[in-house]
Amino acid sequence: MANEIDDKGFLEYIVKSLVDHPEDVKIDRKVDEMGVLLSLKVNPEDMGQVIGKGGSTARAIRSLVRIIGLKNHARVNLKIEEPEKSPSAQETQKKESSAKSEELENLKI
Repeated sequence: MANEIDDKGFLEYIVKSLVDHPEDVKIDRKVDEMGVLLSLKVNPEDMGQVIGKGGSTARAIRSLVRIIGLKNHARVNLKIEEPEKSPSAQETQKKESSAKSEELENLKI
């Protein structure tokens, strides 16, 4: 139980310090024969801050979480879950694809 508080609490502290919507940070912890998997969900607006330019922030967070795991003799991995698209974003994507197909129809000879 102490390990759960260490790695999950550590990750929660780091991520909540980075994001603009700390109340939306959700972390699930699963343990199996491969080790510990921490699944991170954040507000869609905060994904850029968590991932960073070229994924540098995400790599750094993963490295820190692995170090905490090594200290506690556990293999810890971090999975950053992509936010679900909102219904309005899906509608916009459908409109754009239908507009592209109409343009292609007009180009045919």
